[in-house]
Amino acid sequence: QHRHRTKRIYLGGMNCPLSFLSALLPLLPLLPLLLSSGARVDAFLPPADRRPSAVRIRPSLHRVVAVAAIASTAEHAAEKTRTGGDSPKDDEMRDEYDVVVVGSGIGGLSAAALLSRYGDSVAVLESHYAPGGAAHGYSVYNKDVNDGEGGTFTFDTGPSFFSGLNSEYPPKASNPLRTILDLVDERVECIPYTSFGLKFPEGDFVHSPQFGSIDGVISEVSGNEGVSQWSELMRKMEPLAKAVDAMPTLALRGDPGVALTAGMFLPNFAGLNPLENLKLTKPFSNVIDGAGVEDSFIKNWLDVLCFCLSGVPADGTITAEMAMMMGEFYDEDAIMDCPVGGAKSIVDALLRGIEKNDSQVFVKSHVDQICIENGKAVGVRLKKNPDKMIRAKKGVISNISVWDLMNSGIVDTDQFPSSFVEERKSTPACPSFMHIHVGFQMTKEELSKLQAHYIYMDDWDRSVTEEENCALVSIPSVHDETLAPKDYGVLHIYTPATERFERWEKVKRNTPEYNQLKEERSQFLWGVLEKIIPDIRKRTVHHQVGTPLTHRRFLNRHRGTYGPAIRADEASFPFPNTPVENLLVCGDSCFPGIGVPAVSGSGMIAANTVSLDSIGAQMGALRDLKA
Repeated sequence: QHRHRTKRIYLGGMNCPLSFLSALLPLLPLLPLLLSSGARVDAFLPPADRRPSAVRIRPSLHRVVAVAAIASTAEHAAEKTRTGGDSPKDDEMRDEYDVVVVGSGIGGLSAAALLSRYGDSVAVLESHYAPGGAAHGYSVYNKDVNDGEGGTFTFDTGPSFFSGLNSEYPPKASNPLRTILDLVDERVECIPYTSFGLKFPEGDFVHSPQFGSIDGVISEVSGNEGVSQWSELMRKMEPLAKAVDAMPTLALRGDPGVALTAGMFLPNFAGLNPLENLKLTKPFSNVIDGAGVEDSFIKNWLDVLCFCLSGVPADGTITAEMAMMMGEFYDEDAIMDCPVGGAKSIVDALLRGIEKNDSQVFVKSHVDQICIENGKAVGVRLKKNPDKMIRAKKGVISNISVWDLMNSGIVDTDQFPSSFVEERKSTPACPSFMHIHVGFQMTKEELSKLQAHYIYMDDWDRSVTEEENCALVSIPSVHDETLAPKDYGVLHIYTPATERFERWEKVKRNTPEYNQLKEERSQFLWGVLEKIIPDIRKRTVHHQVGTPLTHRRFLNRHRGTYGPAIRADEASFPFPNTPVENLLVCGDSCFPGIGVPAVSGSGMIAANTVSLDSIGAQMGALRDLKA
């Protein structure tokens, strides 16, 4: 374990199918040694007291499916709303499961769905009234719309920009969420689309896969020279994109069993240049400079794109995430997916996959303690019934953040090495957000003239990381008419993790001071909306402002943070293992980072790592996907 000798900074990301697979590249030289040894897989496991606490590898992320996935519920959401079907009753909870998952974010649900597919019994325990974490949705009934007949508005609390989920299109092995949905035979109905809006200092543009072509946005702004520089950058990215696509996410696990599951894909790397692959762990700005890109518009755009992916501009974003994005986001046939019914339809699909395989998801079931006996996680105790332990035969998976795991008292931190606890507690955090969810009047014809998403940038002379300079807008009603009554729509606008928590930490909710600060800090967002829909305030029939305190309250997020902050070249991120035997973690606090596909990938890896007896089921699943 060398983590004490390295700089510590933790990887994040946004909602994009995984190019983090390239992070396995540093491990590839070890796989032939393991495969040629002829030893049994369990022979590679040292005694528990000598087992490394985490696999430390260079991280990478994943190609864009969501320019941003912000997670915060609105201030006064209807708390009785639940995503999916009826939650099982408390008296249906068993005394023992193979695996207990703490938290029902996409990472936890993905782990549970995969484990259920493998044949394990799983209980997912969620503190909130609805499963899904940042991806849960909520509905608001407005009695005044439809000439007094009333109607329901359905909002996404966070993720809103997806790709690779549509079952009408072939799956990509690098998209873990789609992989899991296919394995549990569940589908998410999606409406495909190909464009979104850009509102930049240079003007208003429509982004499409032809962004860098002779008829695209770059040509319009920067002419032929800009197109030439973009083409050279894309050429430089081609071999890197192939490298990150060489291994399915499902092949990964956090134990020596990876020699078998990932080893079968080693031939995919045979034609790749190892020296080129090393660029994947470096800042993306190195590749931009190496391609001779000097055009200011291209550089500005790439900074925005990188920031929306990873929370830092190009000089801090690891190349691997951009390799997959640039290789596929700009394919001629690239599409994005609008899930019908919102992001909660993804949660619903995972719930169905879990529950039909004899596992359960319980809401309003706050875990008070993860029980550790003799250095091993053995179960959990609930706040509402602390005298009863729900036992976990194989392990416990924590889907709560690193800060909550180490600071909330849910685990006895004396069971971990003090250096491990100190490192995890000091994980740097991204800032938080401001949000507005809006229900508004607009005909179907008017909606058809809008884009479903917009990226707004106010001033290139200011960093994209500064407050009130960048905003992201999602208007899913452009494609999905199920989210609002006829002749109405819904939208969600937010600042992309640029709102400083310090401004809010001493303010108490539901006070005049708080309400005034909400009003002040939401004006920037209203101003951006008026650039898209000039009379939006007049059209609004419902709105809710979310703040960093909203984010902290509803999602139990430390300081309302979006997730761990990162800088390329200094980043190392732990796999799901911890020093406590049978206690694993998933979510945005571990490899590969932030965002729906990333946390789904972390859940996949955690599920694979629960026990070595999953190797057979994992390899069977890999064969099924191949078929």
